[in-house]
Amino acid sequence: LDLGLNHVVRKYSEPLEDHANMLISVPGGNEGPSGVLICSENYITYKNFGDQPDIRCPIPRRRNDLDDHERGMLFVCTATHKTKSMFFFLAQTEQGDIFKITLEVDEDSVTEIKLKYFDSAPVCSSMCVLKTGFLFLASEYSNHYLYQIAHLGEDDDEPEFSSAMPLDEGETFFFQPRTLKNLVLVDEMESLAPILHCNISDLANEDTPQLYTVCGRGPRSTLRVLRHGLEVSEMAVSDLPGSPNAVWTVRKSIHEEYDSYIIVSFVNATLVLSIGETVEEVTDSGFLGTTPTLSCSSIGNDALLQIYPDGIRHIRSDRRINEWKTPGKKYIVKCAVNQRQVVIALTGGELVYFEMDQTGQLNEYTERKDMNSEVICMALPRVPQGEQRARFLAVGLADETVRIISLDTSDCLSPLSTQALPARPESLCIVEMGQQDESGTNSSTMFLNIGLAIGVLLRTVMDTVTGELSDTRTRYLGTRAVKLFRIPMHGTDAVLAISSRTWLSYFYQSRFHLSPLSYDTLEYACGFSSEQCTQGIVAISTNTLRILALEKLGAVFNQVTMPLKYTPRKFVIDDESNNMILIETDHNTFTENSKQLRKQQIAEEMVETADDDSKLEVAKLAEQFLSEDLPEETFSSPKAGHGMWASQIRILNPIKSETLEIIKFEQNEAAFSVCICQFNNSPVPGLTYVVIGTSRDLSLAPRQCSGGFLYTYRLVDDGSHMELVHKTPVDDVPTALCPFQGRLLVGVGKLLRIYDLGKKKLLRKCENKHIPNLIVGIKCSGNRILASDNQESIHFVKYKAGENSLVAFADDTFPRWVTQATMLDYYTAAVGDKFGNLAVLRLPQDSKDNVEDDPTGNKAIWDRGLLNGASQKLDMINMFHIGESLTYLELATLIPGGNEALVYTTLSGTIGMFVPFTSREDIDFFQHLEMHMRNEAPPLCGRDHLSYRSSYIPVKATIDGDLCEQYNSLEPSKRKAIADELDRSPSEVSKKLEDMRTTYAF
Repeated sequence: LDLGLNHVVRKYSEPLEDHANMLISVPGGNEGPSGVLICSENYITYKNFGDQPDIRCPIPRRRNDLDDHERGMLFVCTATHKTKSMFFFLAQTEQGDIFKITLEVDEDSVTEIKLKYFDSAPVCSSMCVLKTGFLFLASEYSNHYLYQIAHLGEDDDEPEFSSAMPLDEGETFFFQPRTLKNLVLVDEMESLAPILHCNISDLANEDTPQLYTVCGRGPRSTLRVLRHGLEVSEMAVSDLPGSPNAVWTVRKSIHEEYDSYIIVSFVNATLVLSIGETVEEVTDSGFLGTTPTLSCSSIGNDALLQIYPDGIRHIRSDRRINEWKTPGKKYIVKCAVNQRQVVIALTGGELVYFEMDQTGQLNEYTERKDMNSEVICMALPRVPQGEQRARFLAVGLADETVRIISLDTSDCLSPLSTQALPARPESLCIVEMGQQDESGTNSSTMFLNIGLAIGVLLRTVMDTVTGELSDTRTRYLGTRAVKLFRIPMHGTDAVLAISSRTWLSYFYQSRFHLSPLSYDTLEYACGFSSEQCTQGIVAISTNTLRILALEKLGAVFNQVTMPLKYTPRKFVIDDESNNMILIETDHNTFTENSKQLRKQQIAEEMVETADDDSKLEVAKLAEQFLSEDLPEETFSSPKAGHGMWASQIRILNPIKSETLEIIKFEQNEAAFSVCICQFNNSPVPGLTYVVIGTSRDLSLAPRQCSGGFLYTYRLVDDGSHMELVHKTPVDDVPTALCPFQGRLLVGVGKLLRIYDLGKKKLLRKCENKHIPNLIVGIKCSGNRILASDNQESIHFVKYKAGENSLVAFADDTFPRWVTQATMLDYYTAAVGDKFGNLAVLRLPQDSKDNVEDDPTGNKAIWDRGLLNGASQKLDMINMFHIGESLTYLELATLIPGGNEALVYTTLSGTIGMFVPFTSREDIDFFQHLEMHMRNEAPPLCGRDHLSYRSSYIPVKATIDGDLCEQYNSLEPSKRKAIADELDRSPSEVSKKLEDMRTTYAF
C-alpha cells in the first residue's frame, strides 16, 4: 500500500489449503516479526514473506464435547494487544472460548505459535482490548460486556498448546472449559437485538402501555418488559412518625462537599436528621422543631435559614440566631430563597424582600409590594456567578397568571412581564440549562418551569436581561397538580416534576429530555449528596423517607428481564388472565433428554476405552463429567447438527416474571405458530383454546418435513395451565394461525384453510390453493383476510359463506419477501419485508370483493390484461426503506391519550414508529425541512440520503423523522439558516419537531 500515491500493488499470492475466514495482522518493524495469522477451519497458520516456513497449529477443542465431532471449529473474532516490549492476540471460537495466542520469535523469524485457554464469554462479533486493561465484547446477540483483565494467564496451571507439539493430521488438543478466572465482569450494556416478537399493552395497569418484547437467540434469549422511564435505584427507605409534608437537605458551609442535615416538616413539627455514616435525629442544629417549616436552606457562605409560618430564623455559623417575626396577625404563606436573597409572601398577597449584605446580615427592603391577589407559588433563580443578586422573581397568582418582578436596585419590586395561564399555577422553578457552543463554551438558557393544577408542565424561555417570556412548550404529566423541585444532576440543574407520576426534565448529551421515573408516586423531593450516594434524591412518599439514585440518564426505556431456554418465536396474551403463552424453538439443538442420553453415552465410552489400571480414575472423571453443568448462556449450547430441533411452550406471568407451566416437545418437533381462539361449536360456550402449530423433522434447505401437527389445548386454572384436547396431523408446516368468526384460519405451507373444532381433531372446512409459495402471516377484518406470502407480497382474500369458499380478489404487482403485515383499515394494509422496506398498500377505489372463483383463469384473461394472479391489483400509497428486517408491525398507542401510530421492531433491536400527518401545512413544513437537512447534514460515510431511503423502491410519501430531528444537533448558524429558509425562528422549528414527537410517543 503506497500512501503517497494512494494505491495498492499486489506483491504475491498463494493458494490456501483450507478455506480461511479471518486474517490477523502481526505487528512488524521494531515491534514484531510482521506477517499474518490465517484463521481457517480447525487450524491457525502463520505466513510471511521470504524464507519463513508456514507454521500451523490446530484450534483446541473442549474435552468430552457434546457437539458433533465432524463439525469444524472456527475463530470468529480477535483483538490484538501490544506494548513496547510484547504483544499477544485474544481469539474467540464460535463456542465462546477465548484463547491467548503468542508467537515465539528467533531473530525475526517465528518458530512456533502458542495457544492457551484464557476464559469463556458469550460469542461476540467484535472485541477490543483497551490500553487501561479492559476488554470490551460486542456480543453478536443480546447484551454487550465490559471485562477487566485481572490476570494475563501466564502463571496458572492451564496447559499451553504449541505448534511444535507432534500431532497427527486431523487431531487436535483438548482443554477443560471453566468459569471466569482471568477476566472480571465490570459492566453490561443492554441490547435488545434481535427482537423477534413484541406486544404493546398495559397489562400492569400503569396508564402507560408496556412493551413486551422477546429477544436474543438460544440460551441467551430473554423476555423483556420495557417501560418508558428512567431506572431508579433505591438506596434507603425508612418509616417516619406521622405524615410528613416536605423535605430539604442543607450544607453547613458552601465549602462542604456533602449535605449535613435532612430536615423533614410535619403538620405541627419539624424533624432534623444529621447525615454521617448513618442518618440520626439531632436537636442542637438551631432549627426550631415545634413548628411546621415552609423552607430550609443554606444561605451565604456558612449560615442556615429556616422559614416557618410565624417568621424567619437565620442561624449563623457561630450558633447566633436572628429572628424576624411576622407583623400583626399576618403569617407567611409562601417563600422563595437562594444563596443571598429571601422573598416571602404574607397573607393577603403582600411580598416582603430581604437581601444579604457583606457582613452576612439579612436586611429587609423598605417597601413592600401588594400583589392584589393571593400568592400561590414563587421562585428565585440561583445568584449568577460574580454577581450580588439574582435579578428576577417569578410569582404565580390565583388569577391564573405568572408575574416576573425585578429585584434590581434601580427598580426593585416593579413588574416586568406577565404570562396568562390556562389554569392555576401550582409551582414554579427557574433553572439554567446548558447547551454547548461551537467554541465549546457553555451558553445556557434560563427556563421558567410552571406546574399547573391540571397536571400540565409549561417550560418557557426567560430573557436574562429583560425578563421577557417566550417560546412556551407544554407537556401533560399526570392527573395531579404538578410540584416542581430543582435538583443537581451531573453538574447542572435539572427539574423534578411530581404529579401522579414523577418526571425529570434534564439536559444530557446536548439535548433536552423529559422522562418519567419508573417508581412509586412521590410527594416532595430534594437533591441529596453523601459519600455513599453523591448524586441522589431524598423524597417522601406517604409516611416514608426514601433516598433514590438515577444512573442511566438518557435511556428511553428501563427493562425487566426474564431468561428463556430456547429462541422465542411468537407469543400471545390471554386477555382474561393477562398471562402469556410463548413458543420457544431452536434449530441445531438437543432437548434436555437427548442431552442427558448423549452425556451418558460419552461417559460409558470413556470408561470402556480406559485400560484396566486407570479404570477407577476414569470412572471418577466420567462421574464428574455427568454431574458438571456449565451455564449455557456463557458456554453456548452444544450443536446437535442440521435437522435437529428442540422446542417448548411456556406459560408465564409477565408482570411477576414467573413461569407457570412448561410443556416440552420431543426432539425434532418444533413449534412455529400459536394463537388463542374461541370456537362457536365448542361443547361449553366461551371456552378459550390455544392452538399451536408444529412440524416434524423439518430441514431448512431444501425446505421439507415429514409432516406437522395442530395441537389444541384448553386453558384451565384461570389461564395458568393448559390441557391437551387433541392433535390434528397436517401435511406441511402450519406457519400461520388466526381466529376467524368462531373458527380457525391456518396457513399450512402454501394452503390457506379454515378449520373447526371436532371431538377427535380439528375438521377442515374449506381451502384455497392459489397462494404461490408459503403463507407467513394471516390477519383478518370482517370477511376479508390478508394472507402474506414469503416471496410474493400480500393477497386480499374474501370468505364467501354461501359458497363456503375462499377467493383471492386482489394482490400486489411487486414481489415482496414479507416478514410482517397488518391491516390498517378495511381497504389498507402495511407490509414489512425481509430487506427492510415498509410499504402501505391500498385497494383501488373501484375495487370489488365479490369476485367469482375462477380456477381456470379463462374468465379473467379478458377483463384483466394482467398475467396471472388476482383480477385486481393493489396501489402503493407509501414506501420507505428502514434498512433492517421487520419483526413486528402493529397499530398501537404508546402514551395515554395519545394518537394511534404504526409501531415496528426490527431484527437489530430497533423500536420505531410511523406517524400519520393530519394537515397539509405539516407536510409542507417537514418536506422542506427534510430537503434542507439532506443538504446541510449529509451522512458521515457520504452516502446520499435519498438513494439510501430508496434502496429497493423509490421512497414515496414518507418523511424521515430521524433526519429531521438531527436539526437540534446542528450548529447554531446552520439552524438559523434553515429556519430562515422556512420563514420561522429556530425555536419554532424545534417546537414543531417536539410537538410531532410528543403527540404520538416519548
